[in-house]
Amino acid sequence: MQDQENTKDGLVSNRSVDIVVALILAGIGVLVIVDSLRLGAGWAEDGPQSGYFPFYIGLAIILASFGTIAVTLFGRNRTRGIFVERGQLLHVLKVLIPTVIFVALVGFIGIYVASAFFIGGSMRWLGKFRWRIVVAVSVAVPFALFLLFEIWFLVPLPKGPLEDFLGY
Repeated sequence: MQDQENTKDGLVSNRSVDIVVALILAGIGVLVIVDSLRLGAGWAEDGPQSGYFPFYIGLAIILASFGTIAVTLFGRNRTRGIFVERGQLLHVLKVLIPTVIFVALVGFIGIYVASAFFIGGSMRWLGKFRWRIVVAVSVAVPFALFLLFEIWFLVPLPKGPLEDFLGY
């Protein structure tokens, strides 16, 4: 009943988030164990197989996750209250959604052009900067990063049609 009262202003309770995150981590632990068994998680004549140590790390992740669930459900100081309020979630989504779009665009238009759009969009939408400053920064930063990684350090990053057109 307490959790229902606390979630009126918020979207979800701390308790629910604790359980969901613990279940996700337990799932990751299961993936680690399954892959460790595929690699070989035993002891060979020359020592531990490739999956030996990851197997036990996966097991530790699962045990810690179930421990978190047990404490959350049955512990003395069970987590109460709300995890996030609607207004707070909107602020997070204002950053999360453009970031997801940026990551999706990198594969199509390259990291430098996607960065220019991301920086420019963020500056204009969130920072309310003037267009002159937005254009200057959103062009200068990816250009500086291009020089740094591609020219000076010779580290190739994902490129798109613009870089192909320019011969890189």
